[in-house]
Amino acid sequence: MPSLEIARAANASFTTCANPVAVFVGGTAGIGKGMALAFAQAARGNARLVIVGRNKAAAEKLIASLPPPANTQSTFVYCDVSLMRNVHAAARDILALPGVDRINYLAITTGFFTLRGRDETEEGVDRKLAAHYYSRWAFVNDLMPALKKAVERKEEVQVMSVLGAGYGGPVDDTDLGLKKTFSLSNAALQGASYNDCMMQDFAARHPGIAFIHSYPGAVRSSIIKKSNSYLVKAAAYAFWPLLRLTTVSEEECGAYMTHALLHAQPGFARVNNHGDDIGLTKYFGTEEQRKKLWAHTVEVTKSQVQ
Repeated sequence: MPSLEIARAANASFTTCANPVAVFVGGTAGIGKGMALAFAQAARGNARLVIVGRNKAAAEKLIASLPPPANTQSTFVYCDVSLMRNVHAAARDILALPGVDRINYLAITTGFFTLRGRDETEEGVDRKLAAHYYSRWAFVNDLMPALKKAVERKEEVQVMSVLGAGYGGPVDDTDLGLKKTFSLSNAALQGASYNDCMMQDFAARHPGIAFIHSYPGAVRSSIIKKSNSYLVKAAAYAFWPLLRLTTVSEEECGAYMTHALLHAQPGFARVNNHGDDIGLTKYFGTEEQRKKLWAHTVEVTKSQVQ
């Protein structure tokens, strides 16, 4: 387990290809913001970042704080990931950006904290699962042409989904999407396992690209403030002194996650909150279940597999 100082030092000494393109979905706040900052610093500003999210003002503030020339050649793309049609549109916008001729790094950190039960969008997808799984799969799939271009150029290509590696549960392939068996705990367990299956399948289909599923640990981010539950907000306020002692800042988490992202090797990997490889510890999902989940996801997201 590297210390925070070691992780930051390794990031600072990292060398990458010339002016890499990095996309941060969920990068306007929280872990995504922390990763975007850490990455730009590791690249010594010589990178083009695409910050994807809903808060344009926050994105512009973040971009302005990046070291040059990243602060002038990076951009924001709006996306509400609860709807798959928004994800497809945002992916098209990213691929059409000037200077985005390939993508070297893709980090997805979108989060949704709620105590509500199943909350379907107009597309029939639960909002929590949309943020934690379906939109992530759709972004990776839709941006694959640009990721493959980086592979063709023999450059590093890394994809990370930050959610719950090691904290999943057995995959229920009789109710994929949890139409019948939704509960908050079940959504959390299935979402983590779906991410495992997703990253393993993408790795098998696209050699030469690193696909990492990570667990960030307990992080002091804005996800609590944005929760639609007053109970969650009240509890966070009441226990704030304890939370300060048992959580890390988004900058600390960003440093660890960026360390894992930058140093990943092609293939499938799972890492913990310090970027340590956890192998297949508490991995769930058979090959047959992964096939079912893949087909189900293509249908739900209305995607053309790239």
